[in-house]
Amino acid sequence: MPGDVAEIARLIEEPGVSVTCERGCESGLGRIIERARQGDAAAFDDVMIHYQRRVVNTARRMLGNQEDARDAAQEVFLRLFKYLKSYKQGQDFDGWLYRIVINVCRDLARKRPPTAISSCEAERGFRKLDDIAATGDIEDQAIQSQHRSIVAEALATLSTKEREALVLRDLEGFSTEEVAKLLGSSQTTVRSQVCSARRKIKLFKDRLTKQRRG
Repeated sequence: MPGDVAEIARLIEEPGVSVTCERGCESGLGRIIERARQGDAAAFDDVMIHYQRRVVNTARRMLGNQEDARDAAQEVFLRLFKYLKSYKQGQDFDGWLYRIVINVCRDLARKRPPTAISSCEAERGFRKLDDIAATGDIEDQAIQSQHRSIVAEALATLSTKEREALVLRDLEGFSTEEVAKLLGSSQTTVRSQVCSARRKIKLFKDRLTKQRRG
């Protein structure tokens, strides 16, 4: 197991690596997951590589900073390694994995000082200037980067349940029904939480924009 921990940590520290089967080719990915479930180490690495960026991004949005997100991602994949044999072929793997992500983020949040979760690290620190320049329109990318920064700061003002619902619904693209299942809640509650979160983020953005203009 120590070797497995080191390998998981190594892969988490190497963002940008992608597995041949991207999101959308479920049949190919499903075969990889099944091989990993049966103990194929190379297949498990492929599953990790396929999901690592999504797991880290989700954890960062939930927890507020990159360092905690990497710790969370490492724990997520350790739990995946431990419990993958309990996954039943035909289940929604994304939903099954995201329940692990949610539980890990909740566990880490409970262990941190109460003030840590309210100081969300701005996403501008996660996107380097040369990355922006490489994409073409620097001005457009700078605006998008500023918008992400504002959203990242605004996420920190939400309650844990509002943040979870909004991240899963609006940023990860799950349906309201899927979010309700992931959070063990009702669709009505999820809609209310998402609506409240969107309103708070809009108010935060409007207030911050006014302050910066002033």
